[in-house]
Amino acid sequence: MKQYIAIFFISICMLAGCATPNRITRVDDSNAIVVYTDESGYEDRFSNMYDSFMAYPVTCTEDCYPASADIECESDMQNCQFVGNNPTVNSHTGFNVTWLGHASFLLNTASGEQILIDPVFGQFDWPVNWAFRLAEGFSRNEPAEVGEDKLAQTDAVVYSHIHYDHFNKADIAELGTKPEYLVPLGFAEHFPNRGYTIKEMAWYTSKKTGKTAIHFVPAHHFSNRIWVPYLYEDDNATLWGGWVFEHEGNTLFFAGDTGYSPHFKDIKARFGDIDVCLLPIASYFSETSPKWYRKVHTTPEDAIVASQDLGCKVVVPWGFGNASWMMGDKTSHSALFRLMKMKQQLNTTIPWVILNEGGQVSF
Repeated sequence: MKQYIAIFFISICMLAGCATPNRITRVDDSNAIVVYTDESGYEDRFSNMYDSFMAYPVTCTEDCYPASADIECESDMQNCQFVGNNPTVNSHTGFNVTWLGHASFLLNTASGEQILIDPVFGQFDWPVNWAFRLAEGFSRNEPAEVGEDKLAQTDAVVYSHIHYDHFNKADIAELGTKPEYLVPLGFAEHFPNRGYTIKEMAWYTSKKTGKTAIHFVPAHHFSNRIWVPYLYEDDNATLWGGWVFEHEGNTLFFAGDTGYSPHFKDIKARFGDIDVCLLPIASYFSETSPKWYRKVHTTPEDAIVASQDLGCKVVVPWGFGNASWMMGDKTSHSALFRLMKMKQQLNTTIPWVILNEGGQVSF
């Protein structure tokens, strides 16, 4: 009888999704930096390091989206593929990078570590996905698939910030409790209680996964999860940032969502020239849109300047593409057209490797 009772309660627990406490640790480090807002009434809200910065060195003002022989599209800058030739880069870092779409990457290292960066495999979490279905044009095409066997090899998952296009609760349910989750401060409370191992990190703290050191670094952005006007109870209650992955002296930088600011020079001062930079070029509004939006999202020309500040030896851009949500951009690929124009105009010597969703490259 006891055996049947035990089976009964286990079955009920499985159906109801019984909670298992998560293992949450705050990573302590003497190098840790946290900046809190001085806004009245908010003593525990995070702030950017250079919150008032809005001095952008370059701005494209005319003919920003000329045709490019390197990009083939089904319609005007829409449903496109990059068909040009990428530069040959022999940096021997051992990093293998797969772009899954939008801000999601799969990173493999020479010693076998596999790290997922900002994985979002489908649409936004409920209820925003439901709302977006009512607003034509805001659902993304399905991103590149990784496959269950490949996902099962994941050692760590890192998130840059809490926004819906970078963090999806449905995905962590799929990834399960095997990987370690590295997240910004205040982030862990957004995980359901299912036994996840979560490390919360401040800027310039570090955690090792195998032979790879993972450093959390600043970005110039913001955070919220509740999209209701004038309801600010979660604004900037979680931190945001980027990630530097360091393996046997080689570095790869993922910027996360960010505007341009001096924080890029700060990162170079800490880590030296960056071997591989994954930089956002999309999700920006035009010059007629509110100024605050450029403050938190780089234009293609901002990303080019940032790559120089960082001393990038090679850059992979992201944020555009057929599996993006076209948030704030003209079309799915307009940011890439603008990048091609501004790279030529600014005469940058840094090589840029352009991937299509699902594409991969070894450095």
